[in-house]
Amino acid sequence: MKQLLILSGKGGTGKTTVAAAFIKLSACKAYADCDVDAPNLHLIINSSVLPISKPFWGMPKYKIDSTQCQGCGKCYQVCRFDAIHQFSLGFVIDPIACEGCATCTLVCPIQCIKETPHHVGNLMLYKSQTLFSTAKLNPGGGNSGLLVTEVKKQLRQESTADFEIIDGSPGIGCPVIASMNNADLLLLMTEPSLSGLSDLDRVAITAEKLHIPTVVCINKVEVYSAIIDEIIDYCHKKNIPMIGIIPYDKTVPKNINLGISIIDTDSIAKKSIIEIFTKVKQILYETKER
Repeated sequence: MKQLLILSGKGGTGKTTVAAAFIKLSACKAYADCDVDAPNLHLIINSSVLPISKPFWGMPKYKIDSTQCQGCGKCYQVCRFDAIHQFSLGFVIDPIACEGCATCTLVCPIQCIKETPHHVGNLMLYKSQTLFSTAKLNPGGGNSGLLVTEVKKQLRQESTADFEIIDGSPGIGCPVIASMNNADLLLLMTEPSLSGLSDLDRVAITAEKLHIPTVVCINKVEVYSAIIDEIIDYCHKKNIPMIGIIPYDKTVPKNINLGISIIDTDSIAKKSIIEIFTKVKQILYETKER
């Protein structure tokens, strides 16, 4: 089984658009959206079935039993996250600020601080002729890396496909690192801008430290063509294959808003995406499985 992961150092580079196009081109039977903070691949895929949903419980939070608390304030003194607040009637733990470190429970002399389950989001699995795994983190929820791990785990447990496409999240944080687990090839999407190059460098360094084979694609090349040569030079210095560029096309967002895949249009970006996909598949099957 081969797993292709599509990432970008920043948002808005066209990562999900390209992922959806690759799914269509390959008739992929198993894929996932690991951008759990803002999943949107389902909006393009247009699945005909409702997802099987189940709650995801993150690290527990803690609550002070006000009927037992003696108001000594030791928990307040040791909390490094300013999650414990003092009121006239005693102390209260803010569940949003609480990081679940449990230090307060260690110093409480009467053990009146109790662990409480914490629902941070929902896992979703679409099952039809294809498998689509995704999740939605609650606003302000933590443990995004753990949730991404569960998204990939439920896909792997259900899938018998020999090829998987994973749409990751932007940046280099916990969800990105979790999505890199078991990836055989990483396609980095970038755009011709200073922030695009800077964030490309950050995620490329992360992938290098994790020893994941990486290729790069530049999207929306007409936006700021002056920096394209800098991106190509960067890839050459880092020994990262530059496998293609995608022209800027105003019809792409319009079609996406209508739920129409690029592959089903006459978009000028379509030809480039098909060529990039062909190169990606060739490189992917030349790499060893992780």
